[in-house]
Amino acid sequence: MVGSGGASASEAAQLARLEEQAAHGGGGAWEYLCLVRRLKARRPEPVLRLGLSLLNDSKARSKLGSEEWTLYEQVAIAAMDCQNIDVAKDCIGKLKKKFPESLRVGRLEGMLLEAKGAWAEAERAYAVLLENNPNDQLLHKRKIAMAKAQGNTTLAVDYLNKYLEIFMADHDAWRELAEIYVSLLMYKQAAFCYEELILAQPMVALYQISYADVLYTMGGMENIQTAKKYYSSALKLTGGKNTRALYGACLCSGAINQLSKGRNKEEESSELQALAAEVLTKEYKRQAPAKVPIVTEMLKTMKLS
Repeated sequence: MVGSGGASASEAAQLARLEEQAAHGGGGAWEYLCLVRRLKARRPEPVLRLGLSLLNDSKARSKLGSEEWTLYEQVAIAAMDCQNIDVAKDCIGKLKKKFPESLRVGRLEGMLLEAKGAWAEAERAYAVLLENNPNDQLLHKRKIAMAKAQGNTTLAVDYLNKYLEIFMADHDAWRELAEIYVSLLMYKQAAFCYEELILAQPMVALYQISYADVLYTMGGMENIQTAKKYYSSALKLTGGKNTRALYGACLCSGAINQLSKGRNKEEESSELQALAAEVLTKEYKRQAPAKVPIVTEMLKTMKLS
C-alpha cells in the first residue's frame, strides 16, 4: 500500500475506508479525492481511476464547479505517476486552454516532459519559467528532483546548494543535501549541513544522532569525543531509549579507550558507557533475547561489559 504522507492513524483509516467504498461503487469518490489532496497522500492508481470516472461523467463534473480544474490537475499528476502520458497530456491541455498564462500549468507541462524522459526539454521549460519567477520554490524543487531522477548527483548537489541560498529555512533540503554528501563520502560538508539543522531545531534528536554518526565516521580523538557528546544529548532528548544513540555512545567509548590506550578516563564518560551498555542489554533481553549473546560479546570486545 502506498503511504499516506503525514496522516494520523484515524485519517489513514478513513482514507482506506473511502477508497474501498468508492472502488466498489459505494460512492464517496469526490470525498476520497479531496482527502487525498488534504493529506498529501500519494495514491496514483485509485486517484486516476476515480478522478477519470468523475471527469468523464458530464453531470458529475458540472457539480464540481471551479473544483473541476483542481481535479484535472490532480488526475494529471496521478496519470504521470502511472505513466499514462495520454491522459496526463489531455488534462494539462484542458488546463492550458482555461489558464493560458498560469505558472502552475507551466510546471505541469515541465513535469509532463519529465514523465516522457525529455530531460533537456524539461530543463529548458523550467529555466524559462524561472526567469520570470526566480523565487518559485516548486520550480527549484523540480530541477533538483529531475537531476536525482537522472542519477546526476553532482548536479543535484549544485541545485540543492543554490536552492538553500534562497530557502535557507528548508530543513528537509538541508537533510537531503547532508545525506547526499554522506553517500559521496564528503563528511565535512555533511557535518556542516547537520550543524545547520541542529542550530535550527536543537530538540530534534535525529539530527544530533546523524551529526554524531558523521563525526564518528570522520574519526580522530576530537571528532569522536564531540560525537559522544551529541549521542549523549540525543539520549537525554529520547529518555535514554534510542538504540542508535546507545550504540553510538558505546562505539565512541570503545574508540576513545583505544585512542587514549586507557589513559585519562573521565568518570562521567565511564558512567555513560556503563549505563549505555546496561540499557542496550536490557532492551535486547526484552525485545530480542536470542540476540543477547551477540550483543554481550560485542560489548566485551569494546570492554564495556
